[in-house]
Amino acid sequence: MSKDRKLLALALLLPFFALAGCSGGDAPAQGSATSGAIARTQSTAPVPVVVAKVIRTTIPVQLTAIGSGQAYQSVSVESEVAGIVKEVHYRQGQFVRKGELLISLDDQPSLAAVAQAQAALARDKAQAELNKVQLERNHALYKGGIFSQEQYDEALAASTASAATVRADEAALEAAKIQLSYCSIYAPISGVTGAQLVAPGATVKANDVPVLVVINQVSPLYVTFSVPQQYLNTIKQPMEQSSLAVQATPPGETAPEIGRLTFVNNTVDATTGTIELMATFPNRDHHLWPGQFSNVLLDLGEQRNVLAIPSQAVQAGQQGSYVFVVKPDMTVGVQQVKAGRTVKGQTEVLEGLAAGETVVTDGQVRLVPGSKVYFVKGL
Repeated sequence: MSKDRKLLALALLLPFFALAGCSGGDAPAQGSATSGAIARTQSTAPVPVVVAKVIRTTIPVQLTAIGSGQAYQSVSVESEVAGIVKEVHYRQGQFVRKGELLISLDDQPSLAAVAQAQAALARDKAQAELNKVQLERNHALYKGGIFSQEQYDEALAASTASAATVRADEAALEAAKIQLSYCSIYAPISGVTGAQLVAPGATVKANDVPVLVVINQVSPLYVTFSVPQQYLNTIKQPMEQSSLAVQATPPGETAPEIGRLTFVNNTVDATTGTIELMATFPNRDHHLWPGQFSNVLLDLGEQRNVLAIPSQAVQAGQQGSYVFVVKPDMTVGVQQVKAGRTVKGQTEVLEGLAAGETVVTDGQVRLVPGSKVYFVKGL
């Protein structure tokens, strides 16, 4: 290619390079301006929030703990006599009532002992009647001077001895009947039976282990739980006037059982710094069970004129709890607060807020100090 042609081609291409260079330099400037405008629009746009007022109200004073069910009574049923189990009349885990027949032992030996005692009593009664008649006859002869004093005394002694023998036989017969009654074992209390520990044909001994069955009374039922020792005086004062209400909610249940606080232990556990309490529940529907854990709520009364806000308004930060407070110009500020107890979705405010102030309860995630807001009913 000649030199003139090269110069001509370069001259034709220069305008295109110039246009490309101009468009490349203007694009970033235009893009930067647009991004800044969008950022300024986003930073100044009001944030939708849900708010609530700081109010003075009355909140219940309540303590929560984990409680454990305990049988109102627990009886280990044992045999009073040795014998062989003839029949078991209950099913393990069955609810039985006081006086219900549980186990029958072989009563043939006891029936024989009763029959023997009855025969001995009949024999000795006959002898006693004879001795009594002879005493009366000898007494007449003694008065007539026919019998000596010695003969009369012998007849009196024989009659007295035979009467004593009859009384001994009556006691022996009663003892035999008692032993016979022990062959039928009845429930000493109403409650739920445990595992069946003996079967028909098994030999049992008097007051020996293993026991025949364990019965737990579950209605009413105790629930024991512990609370920190600093609440001891708060609990003792209302207990002196009336019993305190206690709620126990077993796992998987929503409706609590209602009972009364009936016992405060006489010592504080030095290892845990807690005091053991016990409440009594009617437990008519058997929702609570011995050994079962439940959520316990102890009601200590009410605290009036308390500053409170919805619990969701309180946020956790590095410097402690805080809330977003809405100012009159519809901007928000961060206010550190000292929160107290939380009861039924309301948190007690000890420091940091005054009654009538407006706090944000929903939408805090998009807020920073100075953000503009507007109110909505829900997000």
